[in-house]
Amino acid sequence: MPLLKTDEELRQAMTAAKTIAVIGLSPDSDKPSHFVPKYLQSKGYKIIPVNPTVDQVLGEKAYPTLSDVPVKVDIVDVFRRAEKTPPIVDEAAKVGAGLVWLQEGIFSDEAAARAEAHGLPIVMDKCLLKEHRRLIG
Repeated sequence: MPLLKTDEELRQAMTAAKTIAVIGLSPDSDKPSHFVPKYLQSKGYKIIPVNPTVDQVLGEKAYPTLSDVPVKVDIVDVFRRAEKTPPIVDEAAKVGAGLVWLQEGIFSDEAAARAEAHGLPIVMDKCLLKEHRRLIG
């Protein structure tokens, strides 16, 4: 599966998605890892926080790992340093996620290679909020 780059690929991925697991969703409303998922939640997406340090964020039960999430995930939105992303890609593939999205500023050749090996589409170095606003509105 390719690295998704074109506007049409991104639009299709966001339009098809219903459930987004957010790795590193923060309870701090000033952080992008809080206000990006909050925006997405306001647009109708089911947000699932994945953060072992909290019980609940944005009114949703938090899970310590992606493997603990009891529902199918369409997008795994990642707010972690690049060096932490390859095992997240592996876990996303293991749970049958539809797409891994590495937020703006996060790029990993190793994560991309693992995604390709798993046949898992990946987006890197793009803000899901900005892309949603730009392509869907």
